[in-house]
Amino acid sequence: MPNWQFRQSEPKLKEIEMDWNIVEGNWKQFKGKVKTQWGKLTDDHLDVIAGKRDQLAGKIQESYGVTKDEAEKQIKDFEERNKDERP
Repeated sequence: MPNWQFRQSEPKLKEIEMDWNIVEGNWKQFKGKVKTQWGKLTDDHLDVIAGKRDQLAGKIQESYGVTKDEAEKQIKDFEERNKDERP
């Protein structure tokens, strides 16, 4: 049973990863959306992030002084609002 549950959650991770592959590949177009959401992030931060989700989470934590869980929540909310948009 635990193997089945693990397999069920795996596609969700792949969906998120796939979306962030799109973000990474089209980072110039997505930078504006990220900058609008997290205005404290500088252009230098955005260049370092380069469409990588884990880098975004770290920069949100650093710039806003929030926990990792809070940064992840904010990113999930951002993903939900932008899931159907393409650059």
